[in-house]
Amino acid sequence: MKADSKEVVQCWHCGAALPDLSLDTVRSPLPRAAVCVRCNADLHVCRMCEFYDTGVARSCRESVADEVSEKTRANFCGYFRLRPNAHAPADADAARRARAELAALFGEQTTPEGDAETDGLSAAEIARRQLDELFRC
Repeated sequence: MKADSKEVVQCWHCGAALPDLSLDTVRSPLPRAAVCVRCNADLHVCRMCEFYDTGVARSCRESVADEVSEKTRANFCGYFRLRPNAHAPADADAARRARAELAALFGEQTTPEGDAETDGLSAAEIARRQLDELFRC
């Protein structure tokens, strides 16, 4: 994400832009108590660090850093460096596939999102239709 040609840091939890924490201006340590202005998530966390990498041991590429078990809670790591692309939005397609596989496992039918039969209906109306289908002879 770019703003005024400066790279802007995003909250690891909600993705909110944190312009006060641009990489050009923040080279001093981020306070441990720093939180996101939108979701109030801790910011001095492993998930916001340049060294965070789930593909390596302890999820940290800094070999001499102490292990931190809670990657999403504020910590005192002295090797912390802000990472601008810390936000990783949930993969909606993966969740949809997982739900479909689970439904198939239990023999349930799945309906694709955006089904023409249910477009514009409230959740209560959809539930009522499903209930009626259960007792249809």
